[in-house]
Amino acid sequence: MIAYSDGEVRQQFNVCLRARTVGGIARVTDEAREVRWVSPADIDTLEMHPTQRLRIRHALDTARSSPYLG
Repeated sequence: MIAYSDGEVRQQFNVCLRARTVGGIARVTDEAREVRWVSPADIDTLEMHPTQRLRIRHALDTARSSPYLG
């Protein structure tokens, strides 16, 4: 459970994958007001909850031979 500073409380679910661009156009949706590709080196500069950052770090861990489930 995550309690945000504005009083919102939610249970978070994340799926993070390593991928590469092969085509198409990134677009905003009802669930995303901004969409962009970001270098892994820039992740620490982005505003996000610490648990989201942890999930991204797990996904980027190239030493991991199997998915992180936890």
